[in-house]
Amino acid sequence: MTTKQPIAVLGGGSFGTAIANLLAENGHDVLLWMRDEQQAESIRTLRQNPRYLKGIDLLPAVQATTDLPATLAACELVFVALPSSALRQVLQPHAALLAGKMLVSTTKGIEAQGFKLMSQILEEVAPNARIGVLSGPNLAREVAEHALTATVVASDDEALCKAVQAVLHGRTFRVYASSDRFGVELGGALKNVYAIMAGMAAALGMGENTRSMLITRALAEMTRFAVRLGANPMTFLGLAGVGDLIVTCTSSKSRNFQVGHALGQGLSLEEAVSRLGEVAEGVNTIKVLKAKAEELQVYMPLVAGLHAILFEGRTLDQVIALLMRGEPKTDVDFISTDGF
Repeated sequence: MTTKQPIAVLGGGSFGTAIANLLAENGHDVLLWMRDEQQAESIRTLRQNPRYLKGIDLLPAVQATTDLPATLAACELVFVALPSSALRQVLQPHAALLAGKMLVSTTKGIEAQGFKLMSQILEEVAPNARIGVLSGPNLAREVAEHALTATVVASDDEALCKAVQAVLHGRTFRVYASSDRFGVELGGALKNVYAIMAGMAAALGMGENTRSMLITRALAEMTRFAVRLGANPMTFLGLAGVGDLIVTCTSSKSRNFQVGHALGQGLSLEEAVSRLGEVAEGVNTIKVLKAKAEELQVYMPLVAGLHAILFEGRTLDQVIALLMRGEPKTDVDFISTDGF
């Protein structure tokens, strides 16, 4: 990859826009592809993405485009920041253009059909591409505002990891590498579910002790699930696991936390999601995750509890009372399949 060649970012949401600007700050030309021509035009004329990252000036090196084939043809390194529900349908028609490219998913979600992670969808759509994932405690606005941030690029392709580190690593953004793509990606997808619960707890005025309990039990639960699927438990002690879980469960900037907060204030799920105006991946993930946990017989009381609140008419108080009556087992045991 020469320095002259542009880098593609697919998806004009908050994270795609923040990553595009970061790449531009590091001296790279960026093609930021989005479906909405009006949004692309406002980036060209205003140098801002008012819908998703209001107030953040985008550098001239970020070129907004709606021409996907031209974008893919021009770039070897492609960051995929599309919502999980759109990823397959957007890329499938252009599969031939993806062969041999480095595709790095930044999307923290799971496709319902067959419990597919985003990198697995990329492998299906583009079997000859080189695949990686980027995940960590990375709130888009803070990345855009240069808050000191670290992330993880994960792939068994070492050269891909080094290429991503080279282009993203900067003054305020640090990129670590991992070979546990599956674990890193699962961490990013699973934590969204627990952030909804943390937002609800905050809206209901539950204390710091409660939040701390929720976060640590969530970590135990998501690690137990991921290990059952073949991930390395140690991955969850890093940025993509506990790091991402903490920021998503404690920050009002987190979209999933915001949805939970709105639910805690008495809004319906539909009202909470529509108030947000963006995709909160945790809402999509919860149904898929509950079904998969039951199929694998992994004990996930928090997931079952949140599902009961969102889709079975239970209240958070009822669910917490139920959890508190559960028999406590070991505190930290990554391979235990029971014990809240």
